[in-house]
Amino acid sequence: MTIVEIINKKKNKKELTKKEIYYFVNGYCDGSIKDYQASSLLMAIRLNGMSEKETFNLTKAIINSGKMFDLSNIDGIKVDKHSTGGVGDKTSLVLVPLLASLGFKVAKMSGRGLGHTGGTIDKLDSITGFKTEVSEEDFVKQVNDVGCSIIAQSSEIALADKKLYALRDVTGTVDSLPLIASSIMSKKIALGSDVICLDVKVGNGAFFKTKKEALTASKLMIKIGKACGVKVRAIITSMDEPLGYNIGNKLEVQESIDTLLGKGPKDLENICIEICKIFIKETGLYPKETDLDSLIKGKIESGEAYQKLVDMVNAQHGSLPIKLDENLTVTEIRSNKEGYITKINTLDLGNMLVELGGGRKYKEQEINYDVGFAIHKKMNEYIKENDLLFTVYSTSPLSEKEIKEFQTSINVSNKPNLNYKEIYKIL
Repeated sequence: MTIVEIINKKKNKKELTKKEIYYFVNGYCDGSIKDYQASSLLMAIRLNGMSEKETFNLTKAIINSGKMFDLSNIDGIKVDKHSTGGVGDKTSLVLVPLLASLGFKVAKMSGRGLGHTGGTIDKLDSITGFKTEVSEEDFVKQVNDVGCSIIAQSSEIALADKKLYALRDVTGTVDSLPLIASSIMSKKIALGSDVICLDVKVGNGAFFKTKKEALTASKLMIKIGKACGVKVRAIITSMDEPLGYNIGNKLEVQESIDTLLGKGPKDLENICIEICKIFIKETGLYPKETDLDSLIKGKIESGEAYQKLVDMVNAQHGSLPIKLDENLTVTEIRSNKEGYITKINTLDLGNMLVELGGGRKYKEQEINYDVGFAIHKKMNEYIKENDLLFTVYSTSPLSEKEIKEFQTSINVSNKPNLNYKEIYKIL
């Protein structure tokens, strides 16, 4: 067996055996299979797909490439959430402390940015002093003491995924269902939480462009979880516009803080509340007759949820508040048309953040945590000519071409888009 034989087999749309998949994963981990060979196989998988059996074997191979995290010393109900990625998706920064304030234990491991999508760890790295690399012992202790922790993926957990995750980002193979499913589920299962909720994004700014694709992905990942003895639920949410208003690492941290203080965007708050409700219903942490909306909103209104974020940041040696670089160029971009916003080219906006320096074009690239932009109008809002659409924070003045790209990312019509929803389905 050689890696070239495996590449040719998948190139010719044939199903890989468990032995072949393990050979690839283990070989890439030990360095005997090189980046260019792994890239070739990833592209063949991206183009030709994988069966459910192949995807399950790939997930297990990735899990077995590292060690399982032992969370048995954490007292209480352990829950975890993962998003399939989007633009402005800072859900974890709000949800994790909110869940902790409700009494759950959240031991979360996250990744850095992939393609046009932002990464939770990049956002946390933008907080002065915040440590995302901690020992397993300190991680467990913090979750017991504070109720939550978010750390970067350990090199010992799902080792193959960390390498493949970075390679996919720079080889055009991010948007592949079997690669997304195996990456997400290997990390989540290896971490050992009691219940996992997947926030599956759908829309022009997501990896899944249609509701059918998102539903297929959700069902596949739920099946993988069940096969591994883990309870998995999914919520399918829109990525036809950025989540919230702020896009960019520091800007998104600030918007998360605002949300935990009850002053954030309603779309972000609503999704976080719905995910909290899923966990409560699945675990029975509160009596069935509890008014869950009042309970969860009460944790925000009382300041308990925000305090959990402060406690987590302090425990991981970070310090608030967030401060943007005072030397940034600030540009206001205004509308040159009138009508209802019926489409926002969210993928284009994600790529614009990359061009500003807030995302990666290659895996070793350093990113600028300060740059980004705020979008001031959302789907189905009526805009007039010269209305403020974006405020952009950049290291140098924007060109006329860049300003035009921002303006053309907004499509308008004389009627609103009645098919648009923030949340499509809960599985």
